[in-house]
Amino acid sequence: MHNELKFIISEEEKALADKSIDLALEAGASAVQVTLDKARTEIYALLDGEIDNIRQTGDRALTFRIFADGRYGVFSTNRLEENSIRDFLVKAVENVRLLAPDKFRRLPDTADTAKDAVTGEEMGLCWHGYDTVTPEEKIRMAKNVSVFGEFSGESSDRAWRLVSEEVEYNNTLTDTYLTNSDRIHCRQIETSFEVCSNVTIEDREGNKYSGLWWDYSISPEKVMNSDCGHKAVMQAASQIGQVNAEGGKYRMVVSNRISGRLLQPVLNALAGRAIQQNSSFLTDTLETKVFSDGLNIVDRPREKGKCGSILFEGDGRACLDRDIITNGVVKEYFINTYMSGKMNMPATSENAIRPVVLPYISKCLAEGDKGIDLNHFGEKEILGLCGSGVLVTDLNGGNCNAATGDFSYGIEGFMFEEGKIAGPVSGMLITGNMRELWGNLLAAGTDPMDGFSRQVPTLAFENVDFSA
Repeated sequence: MHNELKFIISEEEKALADKSIDLALEAGASAVQVTLDKARTEIYALLDGEIDNIRQTGDRALTFRIFADGRYGVFSTNRLEENSIRDFLVKAVENVRLLAPDKFRRLPDTADTAKDAVTGEEMGLCWHGYDTVTPEEKIRMAKNVSVFGEFSGESSDRAWRLVSEEVEYNNTLTDTYLTNSDRIHCRQIETSFEVCSNVTIEDREGNKYSGLWWDYSISPEKVMNSDCGHKAVMQAASQIGQVNAEGGKYRMVVSNRISGRLLQPVLNALAGRAIQQNSSFLTDTLETKVFSDGLNIVDRPREKGKCGSILFEGDGRACLDRDIITNGVVKEYFINTYMSGKMNMPATSENAIRPVVLPYISKCLAEGDKGIDLNHFGEKEILGLCGSGVLVTDLNGGNCNAATGDFSYGIEGFMFEEGKIAGPVSGMLITGNMRELWGNLLAAGTDPMDGFSRQVPTLAFENVDFSA
């Protein structure tokens, strides 16, 4: 038997959201979408192993997307009383009528909307024991992460000490209910538990290095025994002895912790708005081979129990599993209902909801295959296949030009030789073009990190320009 969740949308709140559709139509709207969002977060923060602060936040809001006389506007209120909403909507419709007409604004076709997001629990992202976790247990989970007492003192066993540690535990409950004047009904309920450790260490010469690690789950089991405090410290300690390596072209291996950041410019360039405004480096590439044969990206929003999974988009359209890039060929632009009208193209999806980069090993690396299990390979195996180059573990600043794909990022990481870490590097930049970078894909592992909606594994690229 399920425990009842205390802070989810109540039947009364849901009924009020439904009623507000009628109120909007009475106020003169020709169509309306209503989204009721409710969220609650509790945060327990430690500083150097001691409780620093405890915070609790709650939010509840109704958002109206109002269509009136060929015009469109978005309005939001957190006053959930019928009379207040009635007055609010009368003024909102009056304001919409002052805006310029936009003939492409409309609700999605009912046939395209989600019919299976009924209870909000279909995706398995809600843990019903959420309210049973006590404050004492939450503090204990935070303190279990802390390693300040273990590493803050001097020791002959190591050449550094921990000088600052921030640990944060948080749990969040979110509930979203979406309906519109076509009387569709979509709901999603999620719970999450996270712990995070952010540390600074100091070596014997007074140089400081930082490390960050976190764990996430929909229930507390994983974070209860998280070792992210030790991992954050080890990450910081691994940077001691950084050198300025020589610039040049290297093979680049990218950690699964940051690889999604290199994929995001590609996903952004596939957005219908960017294509329509000629601000995308992937304009006019639909059904064109642009990238490496080994680049395969799919969208898997309907995979149960996974971070980012959901059955409906922001306008109520059903989320579908899709092929985004297949063997380097662009298969889909992200076109929502609005951009579909402006571009005279079929609607697909608002964006990549849960993009997944599929595993790949290039032929040139496969020749050096040392008995790798193709169903399970990650950073260690890819380093071994690549031989020598630079392992990038963080990106520091930089940017990517959305129109051209040219990029420049500062990096942190390690030189590696014969598949083994040789030493940390700092003060280097990577530069190039996104089309060329992804055209030189050497490998994609099977190790994307849990807790990320972008499921991007360890990656490897050929001939990347590094400058010191």
